[in-house]
Amino acid sequence: MCDTQVIVVRSADSLDDLRCGGVPMVPVGAERSGELDPSFADGTVMGKRYVDETGAEVLVTKPGAGSLSIGQTPLQLKEVKPLPASD
Repeated sequence: MCDTQVIVVRSADSLDDLRCGGVPMVPVGAERSGELDPSFADGTVMGKRYVDETGAEVLVTKPGAGSLSIGQTPLQLKEVKPLPASD
């Protein structure tokens, strides 16, 4: 199991199969089951956003050992856009 917690920033139907560590994510306080899949054990980073190709976006509020995925497809870390320089 993984301790990762996320907030959905931009929803999409694909999030119906949101997983962490290869195991379906559940609401906070719900009973958890399953074991961390080693192929989905790269971890998550607190405060970072993860996206999929449909535009779904989640924000990590508590990091954990598992990697976020939609089914077997890993979510990608959203690239940060640099702020314009101020003079």
